[in-house]
Amino acid sequence: MSTTVPQIGFDRFIHLDWVTAALEVRAGRSSVDELSAMLEAAGLSLAARKKTRTVLNRLWLEPRPELAALAARGLEIHESASDVSVAALSWGMAIASYPFFGKVAELVGRLSALQGDCAAAEVHRRMSETYGEREGTYRMTNMVLQSQASWGAIERAEKGKRLIRRTPTTVQDDRAVAWLIEAALRYSGKAVSVASLPAMAVIFPFVLDRPLGYVASNSPMLELRSEGAGHQSVALASAV
Repeated sequence: MSTTVPQIGFDRFIHLDWVTAALEVRAGRSSVDELSAMLEAAGLSLAARKKTRTVLNRLWLEPRPELAALAARGLEIHESASDVSVAALSWGMAIASYPFFGKVAELVGRLSALQGDCAAAEVHRRMSETYGEREGTYRMTNMVLQSQASWGAIERAEKGKRLIRRTPTTVQDDRAVAWLIEAALRYSGKAVSVASLPAMAVIFPFVLDRPLGYVASNSPMLELRSEGAGHQSVALASAV
């Protein structure tokens, strides 16, 4: 029996400025040509620009069909809630679109949960267990970590050997909180108890500062389930 190695997909360093520019293109306030000029000014080769555009397309410009509605609602939040950062919205799209990005985020979040930091080598080791001992796994894990640092989630210290959590961003907008929960559920592929939502490792850079059961119950994209006395879980709505 052969085992299929999961695809990586997120194989570029993506600077937060580039993600912001892509979102501005999606919003109609900028053009693809301006985005291309920004990538060229960053010194990227033609081949690198094409690969970078592929990732940016997947995040905001041309998301997969099953994530098009998620991206559209993310744009609506961006347009109407000035206190919701581009990094938070792009993080949600990244974990929903790229399981590789999500897995790195989950590992960093879990390994740094107690002391606020972790060894990069441990993240690499665990990624290799899932994606195989190949050069691409190590290199692309670094690309994701570098991107997450640019997005304000972590600091890479000791020449990248240690990963330190930065101060998390508080999200208080109900729509943005529900949207991030939806993105996390799309990554995890299963229901999550309401009690464990605030500590979901994959969204460690964000504090969801709202009553999460209430927020979930008011979101058409989420389904609140009661599973015994005092225990509730949240899942994607069956129509999603």
